[in-house]
Amino acid sequence: MTAPRFSVVIPVYNERGTIEKLLARVRAVPLDKEIVVVDDGSTDGTRELLARLTADGAVRVFLQDHNRGKGAALRRGFAEARGAVILIQDADLEYDPGDYPGLLGPIDRGEADVVYGSRFLGGPHRVLLFWHYVGNRLLTTLSNVFTNLNLSDVWTCYKVFRAEVLRDITLREDRFGFEAEVTAKIARGRWRIYEVPISYHGRTYAEGKKITWKDGIRGVWCTVRYGLFR
Repeated sequence: MTAPRFSVVIPVYNERGTIEKLLARVRAVPLDKEIVVVDDGSTDGTRELLARLTADGAVRVFLQDHNRGKGAALRRGFAEARGAVILIQDADLEYDPGDYPGLLGPIDRGEADVVYGSRFLGGPHRVLLFWHYVGNRLLTTLSNVFTNLNLSDVWTCYKVFRAEVLRDITLREDRFGFEAEVTAKIARGRWRIYEVPISYHGRTYAEGKKITWKDGIRGVWCTVRYGLFR
């Protein structure tokens, strides 16, 4: 079987209200790709819906036996992916698959090994919570201090990797600490990193947003841990 141009890895946890629309948007992107969904122990009917939505075999679905966290789901997805390039996509409709060509561009041109899609480089975005913005900027600044990078959005969902980058590093974080860990390890490996602007349609907590202040505290710890220690 010929390997796809790239793999879209989608971690899913209790996203019954958005997963159908998200998969339709991803499938509609006219690029050679495979779609890898990892359900992280959903209990709201997402699993049953996925079984119906993917019955045609166009989407590969893998099930975690219980909820382990985004980082754990991503590790499973990376292990199953067959593309030479791997792109992370959340299932909550905050990020637009229409941005894929821009995200893949620096890698396709041979300029980058890793691409981050930044919500703060001028793309259209929904106006939301000020303190979330402040927290994101503080965490990104702290990461930059330890990695000596000048990223504008470490905690973005949209991260794209040449597959060999992920094979070269060992990831351990099970939850949102993945973002700080992978950034520190990419920086240590001296891989070429680009940022490109993306659109962003953020959710409120009432609309299902899951990240909390506890994840922010874990983010600080992971940033320091992986920034200082190998």
